[in-house]
Amino acid sequence: MVRLVESMVGDHPARPVLVVSNVPDAGGLDRAAALGVETATIDHRAYPDRAGFEAALQARLNQAAPDFIALAGFMRILTAPFVGAWAGRMLNIHPSLLPKYRGLDTHARAIAAGDREAGCTVHEVTPDLDDGPIRGQARVPILQGDTPETLAARVLEQEHRLYPAVLRRVTQGNLEPLLLSPGARMD
Repeated sequence: MVRLVESMVGDHPARPVLVVSNVPDAGGLDRAAALGVETATIDHRAYPDRAGFEAALQARLNQAAPDFIALAGFMRILTAPFVGAWAGRMLNIHPSLLPKYRGLDTHARAIAAGDREAGCTVHEVTPDLDDGPIRGQARVPILQGDTPETLAARVLEQEHRLYPAVLRRVTQGNLEPLLLSPGARMD
């Protein structure tokens, strides 16, 4: 989230209007506020069901009136009606080379499978978990002796490069997938 906010300056076609979390003490809220971005918390535990939570989330989003939503660390599965309201205008980043390893524990799964590379994917959000049109991927090698933690750290570096670049492209109307290698220049 911080990298996305930091990237939306100068000639970037988008500006951050709101950072919202479903976790009241999420560290990103303080970081966003320090960057001058409005923040809000919609605590899912305050609602009896997913529909109530999503209605409150949608109401808060309507107040901010974003053109796009960029999910970053938002670990709630969103329903088809909510996702449908934002079809083609909601992105997410996932720490694997989708369609491989949807869900959790992606790094451990890639290592256990003997994969030679891993990475991250930015995709449009659809009602299906970690699915949707791929808008960008970055690859990293899996090294001898890698642990899920060491691999996650290298993938995170690429997430910080990939997601801002894809957000810029998508908000400019460019839907062609961006494919990055670790040494690729971003200019």
